[in-house]
Amino acid sequence: MAGLDRIDLELLAALADDPRVTIVALAENLGLSRNTIQARMTRLEQTGVFLSYERSFSTDVLGFPLQAFVSIGVRQTELPRIINELARIPEVVQAHGLSGSIDLLARVACRDARHLFDTDARILSIDGVERTETSLAMGEVIPFRVAGLIGLARRES
Repeated sequence: MAGLDRIDLELLAALADDPRVTIVALAENLGLSRNTIQARMTRLEQTGVFLSYERSFSTDVLGFPLQAFVSIGVRQTELPRIINELARIPEVVQAHGLSGSIDLLARVACRDARHLFDTDARILSIDGVERTETSLAMGEVIPFRVAGLIGLARRES
C-alpha cells in the first residue's frame, strides 16, 4: 500500500483508542462525513491495513490457561506442508516464520502440563519437524499494540 495520509493515520489512531467506535462517532470526532469515513475504511480494508476483525478471547476462560511458545526447527524444503499440518493442531493459536536457527515459533494454549507435553509430541510427529524447544509463558507483559507506531507515523508525516 502507498503511504497513509494524515487523515488515514487519525482514523487509525481513533480505532486504536476505541476499536468498537461507530462510523458516526468517527465522523463526528474527526470532523468528516460518514461517507468519507466509510470510503476510507473500505480502502484501508481492501489494501490490507486491517489484519482481522476476529475478536480476541482469553484462552483461560476457554479452559486452556497454560500458554507456551514452541520453537520449531524444520527441513526447509518441507516448510509449506509443515505449516499446513501445524495449522490443523487446534492448540496452536499463532505461529510465525523466523530467520536464524529456529524456523517457526508457535504459540500454544493447553489445559495443563500433560496436555502441553502431548501437544508438543504432536508437533514433533509432523514429518519434517526436526526439533522443538518449549518455553512456558509466565504472563503477557506487553500486549500487542500499534498505537505508539501510529503516533510515530503521525509525527513523521
